[in-house]
Amino acid sequence: MSEIPPDFKREMLSLLPNLRAFAISLCGSPDRADDLVQDAILKAWAAHASFEAGTNLKAWLFTILRNEFYSQMRKKGREIQDSEGYYTENMAVHPSQYGKLDLQDFSKALAELPEDQREALLLVGASGFAYEEAAEICGCKVGTIKSRVSRARTQLQALLEIEGEGDFGPDAESAPVTLRAFAS
Repeated sequence: MSEIPPDFKREMLSLLPNLRAFAISLCGSPDRADDLVQDAILKAWAAHASFEAGTNLKAWLFTILRNEFYSQMRKKGREIQDSEGYYTENMAVHPSQYGKLDLQDFSKALAELPEDQREALLLVGASGFAYEEAAEICGCKVGTIKSRVSRARTQLQALLEIEGEGDFGPDAESAPVTLRAFAS
């Protein structure tokens, strides 16, 4: 980094009151104006090598300050103050990896079923056929299809270690967050 000329330092310091007054006119708040001036001075200090000696330092500094103000305003427009966590809670979504893992477990368990049970379950449960239609497709009686579907469901519950409705969906930790998000 090149050395900063003493004239540059002196002139910059002499312009601080003017910069602060301009910053207050932009922000409307002395505290925010002081922060803005500080940010602008830091940028000017870091970019001092790009300033051409003999040109208007005041205009250069005011341009940096103005650009910094607009950059902060654009950034502020994209950000949301959420110190209480309200917006974060309402944005919660059930993590997709659990669904993928559940589907993998289900596919593995489904593959372990006897072929006749798997076929009956897929026809009735997944394809939406009525028991009568599934019986016709399989060439058996309706009672046989109902029995196969019932045994397949019972076997899947055992393979997947499902004891009740609480075993479906989000786990105990993420469920309250997800439910609050979807309740609003």
